[in-house]
Amino acid sequence: MLNKGLTKNTANVDTAQAGKHLGKAAIAIISGIVLWQVFYTIDEGHVGIVKRFGEATTQVNPGLHTKVPFADGIEELEIRTRKNTENLKASTFEQMPVQAEVSVNWTVIRAEAFELYKGYGGLDQFENRILDPRLRSATKDALARFKAEQIIQNRGQVIQKIEETLLSAMAEFPVKLDSVQIENLILPKKYLQSIETKQTEKNLAAAEKHRLERQKLEAQREVNTAEAKRDAEKARADGSAYAITIEAKAEAEAIKVKGLAEAEAIKKKAEAIQTSQVLVDYVKAQQWDGKLPTTVMGSGQDILWNMKEK
Repeated sequence: MLNKGLTKNTANVDTAQAGKHLGKAAIAIISGIVLWQVFYTIDEGHVGIVKRFGEATTQVNPGLHTKVPFADGIEELEIRTRKNTENLKASTFEQMPVQAEVSVNWTVIRAEAFELYKGYGGLDQFENRILDPRLRSATKDALARFKAEQIIQNRGQVIQKIEETLLSAMAEFPVKLDSVQIENLILPKKYLQSIETKQTEKNLAAAEKHRLERQKLEAQREVNTAEAKRDAEKARADGSAYAITIEAKAEAEAIKVKGLAEAEAIKKKAEAIQTSQVLVDYVKAQQWDGKLPTTVMGSGQDILWNMKEK
């Protein structure tokens, strides 16, 4: 009986100790869960929306924070730049059907992220309910203001019009729009074929115009060459004529000077002959050819004697 009582008491003590250990373990586990629920972190590029029993109460920045366990929930809201892309069908100014793919880069304003969450419940709902419909509407409105050819040639103007319309439509919302792009634009095949044909005709016309301009330039160059040659010949002829004229004038002047000199010499000689018999004899001697006269006439005789006969 005594042994049975001791065994029973020992079993009761072991059971009590085991229950105490289990209680401590349970408390430790619950404490760990509570601590795990108290602390949380928000990643960079996001803000945290604290919800207490489902109601959004406050906004927190990136970092480590605490919350009330089992009462507070945390929703992260991205505030980095996002890109939304829309595929849509629209019409140009001349009612030509087109298919466009447009995109917009946008950012939630950090200070107003809480209001955006309260109003729309998150970024996906905001995009689906607010941003995307307005992007489609702005794109269709802009495309309808331009002809297809203008859209192809001046895509920048179309984008600018989309941005203006979208900025006006989104002015009341807590977001910042960065840029709009037309990613792709599909036009009817027949129109593209007509554009290709038109471009080919333009190229041919431009080539023909270039050929005519070249011919015109070549003709003008030939005219210029002929005129230059004519001017050169004229200048050469004028130069030759001028040289001949100068030469003739010089020769005439030389003849004139020579004639005056000879006349002056004759005059002086004549004057000297008149005053000097010796000079007369000298001149006669210069002009004698060294031969004796072949005929003589005696003084007071009328007969001419031939001195050659023996």
